[in-house]
Amino acid sequence: MQPDQAREFLRTNHRAVLATTRADGRPQLSPVTCGVDAAGRVIISTRETAVKTRNLRRNPLASLCVVTDAFFGGWVQVEGQADVVSLPEAMEFLVEYYRLVSGEHPDWDEYRAAMQRDRRCLIRIEIDRAGPDISG
Repeated sequence: MQPDQAREFLRTNHRAVLATTRADGRPQLSPVTCGVDAAGRVIISTRETAVKTRNLRRNPLASLCVVTDAFFGGWVQVEGQADVVSLPEAMEFLVEYYRLVSGEHPDWDEYRAAMQRDRRCLIRIEIDRAGPDISG
């Protein structure tokens, strides 16, 4: 599967499990909601205090298994290098993320205040590899 095919799937399917690497080398898995930004990166909103954020700052390799809302059916795995964007730089990226995944917010001032209060940040993953290419 080519990265562009995976991006198309991610534009309409937002439920995923993100895999990062713990300090001891074991995987750490997190259920997340994701989107695809204008540059074709996977984007995920999270908190500065989240384990996945700490893991990605130490080791930026990330894997993401994206599924349909029905869970069973089509799915895509993407892998790549992640970076974490913190506030205040992340604010407009977080607005873009919300719009891509959920549409328009009824009160953007309230949303921005919540992002500050919750110490949100944005994970961006460049897609280096996508699959599956085969099924068994």
